[in-house]
This record gives sequence, C-alpha cells and structure tokens, in this order.
Amino acid sequence: MKKLSQLLTSIKPLQVVGNTDVDITDVINDSRQSRDGVMFVAVKGVAVDSHRFIADVIAAGARAIVCEDMPQELAPSVAYVQVENSVIALAHLADEWFDHPSRALRLVGVTGTNGKTTTATLLYEMARLMGYKAGLLSTVKNIIDTREEVAKQTTPDHLTLNRLLHEMVQAGCDYAFMEVSSHACVQRRIEGITFAGGIFTNLTRDHMDFHKTVDNYIAAKKMFFDALPREAFALVNADDKVGEVMLQNTAASKHRYSLRSIADYKGRIVESRLDGTTLELNGNQVEVLFTGRFNAYNLLSVYGASLLLGFDPQQVLVKMTLLEPVAGRFQTLRSPRGYTAIVDYAHTPDALVNVLDTIREVVGTTGHIITVCGCGGDRDAGKRPIMAREAAVRSDRVILTSDNPRTEDPNEILRQMEVGVPAECRPQVLTITDRRQAIRTACQLASAGDVVLVAGKGHEDYQEINGVKHHFDDREQVMEVFDGEKN
Repeated sequence: MKKLSQLLTSIKPLQVVGNTDVDITDVINDSRQSRDGVMFVAVKGVAVDSHRFIADVIAAGARAIVCEDMPQELAPSVAYVQVENSVIALAHLADEWFDHPSRALRLVGVTGTNGKTTTATLLYEMARLMGYKAGLLSTVKNIIDTREEVAKQTTPDHLTLNRLLHEMVQAGCDYAFMEVSSHACVQRRIEGITFAGGIFTNLTRDHMDFHKTVDNYIAAKKMFFDALPREAFALVNADDKVGEVMLQNTAASKHRYSLRSIADYKGRIVESRLDGTTLELNGNQVEVLFTGRFNAYNLLSVYGASLLLGFDPQQVLVKMTLLEPVAGRFQTLRSPRGYTAIVDYAHTPDALVNVLDTIREVVGTTGHIITVCGCGGDRDAGKRPIMAREAAVRSDRVILTSDNPRTEDPNEILRQMEVGVPAECRPQVLTITDRRQAIRTACQLASAGDVVLVAGKGHEDYQEINGVKHHFDDREQVMEVFDGEKN
C-alpha cells in the first residue's frame, strides 16, 4: 500500500483533481481487476480504449484514475490524474509501485530478430554457474532465481515486468536477463526500466505485419539502445550491418563481437559437428555443446557480455563448456534407425537459412536433409513464399505443413508458400496440412545418416487453430515416431 501522493512523484500530471492523501492498494490497467482502493490507469490501446471502463472501475471501488481524457462527470470520492500519455505514465507508476526493481539488479536486455532467447537464457545460466542468483524473462519461460513460470509474452507488460523484477530482488538475485522485443520498444513496455547493458544479435525480415517496413523495424530496435544510460554497455554484432546503426546515438559504452573481422570479442569456428563445436574465443579454444554459425554468434555475445559484467575471463571460458542448448533451439534427437531429427524454432527466412546451412556444413553430401516447415497465420504473409523457397533450395526433400494457422485457413497459407517453390524443386516438395502426419512422413523418408529438420515451433507445446490452442509438441511427435521404430 502506498500513498497516491508518493506514486505521483514518478510522473508529471497535466492536472490533478481530488485528494491525493489517500492509500492505494494496487495499480492496475485491466478494469476486470478493479476492487476497493486501486489506481486504474486508462490506456488507449490498439483494439480497446479503456477510458470507457472508468465508470465501471469506480463502481468497483477504484480510488484513483489516471487518464488522458478527463471524464465529464467526476466522482467526489475519487482522485483524477490527467496525463499526456497514459502508457508512459503506467510505466513509471509501475516502477514506483514496485520500488524501482531494475535499479537493484544488473539487468541486461537482448534484442534482435534471432538468438534473443538463446542469448538471454545462456547469460542466465552463466550467472548461475558463476555462483550468482539470477532471473530470466524470455519467450520460453520466466525464472525468478530457480522458480519458473510460463511466459505469456516475449517482453511482459509494464506491471508484470516490474512485478517479476521485484520478485527477483526479493529472491536475492544479483543479475537479470531479458528479451526485448521490437513490439515492446514501440509500445514503450521498457520505459522506466534501468538496464546495465544491451545486446544486439542481428536483424532480418520479421514482424512486417506490425512494423510495415524494415526501416520501422530497425527504428524500433534502435529505441532500446538510444535509451541506454551512460553507465551501461551496448554490445552489438559487428557482422550485421545494422549493428553500427544501433550504436549511433547510444550514450552507453560501445562494444562489438564478430566472427569475420576485428572486434572486442573475436570468435572463430575451428570444427563443427551435430553434437557440438570447437570454438575459438579471443584466441582461446573451447568445446561447446552447440552447433552452427548462428550459435557461435550467440555464444560470442554471451562471452562478451559476461566479461563486460565483470565475470572472471578464465572462469567464463570454463563455464562455456557447461552451457546447454535451449529447448527447441537446434535440439538434436537421435533415431534408433540412425538418422537425426532436429527441432528448431526457426520461423523467419534468415533463421531457416542459418539452420539449413549449418546442417549442410556438417552432413555434406553424404546425408539428405528433409525439412518440415510452415508459416503462422495472422502474421507477415510476405515471408511465406520466401520460407518455402529457402527450404526447397537448401533441402533434399521438403514437407510444407501447418504451423499455427490461428484464424486463417491453413490450406490458404500453404498455397501462398507453394508459390515460392522454384519449378526445378517442385518434385521434391510435398504438402501435408496435418503437422503430425507431416512429421511422421518426414521420418519415414529418412535413412541412416540423414537429418530431419522440424522447423518453426521449437519450444511451443501447442498448435493454435481457429483461435483455439491444442496441445502439440514437435519434440513429442518425433519421440513418438522413435518409440515406434524400436518395436
């Protein structure tokens, strides 16, 4: 419980009407959570303007209203706080309500198209291996020290984010690592959060349904770096041309990592296998349980960030050998019949190319690559033919299948994908709408030495069809096939 007057010190109201010397029991932005004594922040969202629920929350006992548009009728028992931007106000009120939790942590944000989950998760694991308590906010899950909870968004809303960070502080965490999505940057979800560092992984086409243009997408990512304080570090992938763009206007100290050129943190792939890689980091060779150039970049960013956080360099190299792949990220499964299945979250053209090129580098011409992939519904339709084309030209066989069609017709999504398949590749491409059957067919086509790539869903344990989520796990489906092969 806090005084309204104390909460208001975190924002700059245009006007305040009513008594501010009142106790607030909670800060909410969801009218359905209204109860006696709460402060309700009315936000003009994309789909809903919650200003229209002000009367309802007052009837339920709300004691204070923060809004952009003052109601025509004001209840004498309620304090009204008018602000220029409710979203920004909500961010700072949430920070104040939870006692500025990000200031009590060394919080590192990771942004980019691909590699966010892996990088953030491995940094969490690194901190734990170094003997520290840490927290993680990721697409896959949120972790407060060792307690896990399901993640609903890549970057949580203001109140959830600050609550989770507060719980990390309460649990004694020293460090926290989180994914920072482009949506979160545009929607100001990280407003008011204090970061000790920011990492940029890469940028390729994604979320065009939301950002509309690549320039807008870049600008969204850049917002994160532009807001970093002078005391923080900004670590970027120097091999991505957008890396330098991220550094243009940041006040943070600037650092780079690279596999191809001179950088603060330089890496080189010495040997790559399906079960691991010999990697050189600033002249030191380490054996890691990861495969592929894209993972080399992820590990290089983890190495650089660990040193920037002050971890002992030699201990970091030792702990690198103990890090394990994240669920659904190039997760390798061995069939009783001698072929390998890989479950990966690759759901953008660039991510799919990275995974397929990695597999080809390892298997060469001795094994066949059989790829199962699809595209999600209600998302960027422009990437559908591109995904199909990249899969077709880089695989020996391809099965196009349903991903998360959401509210779209899965067969129409597949027709849009089929347009991208080059004529010379069409004989090697099958279309099977049912994802379970597609995975089974791919495994049936595989022989010893081949690789079956199941791409697109990775860690997800559901399939969303007609707006309804059904349990579906790619890894479980593969293991069911393997169990049948044993009989």
